[in-house]
Amino acid sequence: MNPAPSSSAPRATALADREESIRHLPAGARAAFERFQAGGGPAELDPVLLAILEDYIPRTSAVPLAELPGSTRLIDDLGFDSLAITEVVFFAEDLFGITISNQEIIQVRTLDDLRGFIRRKVAVPATV
Repeated sequence: MNPAPSSSAPRATALADREESIRHLPAGARAAFERFQAGGGPAELDPVLLAILEDYIPRTSAVPLAELPGSTRLIDDLGFDSLAITEVVFFAEDLFGITISNQEIIQVRTLDDLRGFIRRKVAVPATV
């Protein structure tokens, strides 16, 4: 008879999968994700979120995203289209363990909207 698997095993696997998915991100974004995982607040995710946006941005910004004002519009200013936004949403859902509906994401228009939205989503415990 095999022993029952540990209840922490699925969490450890999920964390390992998340860490693997951000391996390609800059060191600062990976460190911020680790701080968040270690109990840091949702604001720790800003560098991670900006790195994800950098991965999916359709046209390269002359200014690093971290230096752009929060009012910068994802579609009009950065050139995001529905496909790029969908890719960001899927990546964020997997990485942060959240669910994002279409109705929610259409309200997100600027960098600040996106930061605030993700912060609120990760701050709310997932329902089982």
